[in-house]
Amino acid sequence: MAARVNLHDVIQWEVRSWSRVLPLWERHLPAQRPARFLGIGEREGGLSLWFASLGHDVLCTDLRPFPPATRALHERNGLAERIRYDQADATALPYPEGSFDGVFFKSVIGALGSKERQQQAIAEMHRVLKPGGVLYFAENLHGTWLHQWLRKRFVSWNVYWRYLDVEADSDLFSPFTRLEGRTTGLLANLGRSEGQRDMLARVDPALVQVLPRSMHAIWYGVAIKDRS
Repeated sequence: MAARVNLHDVIQWEVRSWSRVLPLWERHLPAQRPARFLGIGEREGGLSLWFASLGHDVLCTDLRPFPPATRALHERNGLAERIRYDQADATALPYPEGSFDGVFFKSVIGALGSKERQQQAIAEMHRVLKPGGVLYFAENLHGTWLHQWLRKRFVSWNVYWRYLDVEADSDLFSPFTRLEGRTTGLLANLGRSEGQRDMLARVDPALVQVLPRSMHAIWYGVAIKDRS
């Protein structure tokens, strides 16, 4: 039985928007438990907490050493025994080919700064997956001109972050046999506080249905490795 965990512990910011990825991910989880998962860029450990709560074993990794709060979060939820920790560079993962049933990340590869490094990271995730393994992804999109303008004004990491484009960047997942992707998020990303973002996220579903996905702020889905 899955342990109950708080969505705010799992998603941590812009919770209502980003938590929309979870139902799709859950439909693609392995039937066997525990499966072995690798978390990329998991500095705060939220997604590792979610996968562990569903009965799976997780290797929680980040480029830098983990702060004590990450382990404390997992211990507080009674899931520390399912989670191990390691430092790992997403572009050169130190694990053998076919080591994991699943790999996951959220808002990570934008920090790599170039499409070439993003391609390298996705290729590494594909390599360490077992045949038939699944990559669970959620990443930031360019969004509208207003998203882009506000990031330039108020987001310090905007100078190096490479936001994705659904049309231009679908080839990032070319090593995989199957890609199932969706987009979401619009106004919520413009909120200046979590309360504002939550309120705006309640309006987003209606807008997302009628506005082109080039205006959306989040791209999420699953990419499945060939079984052969």
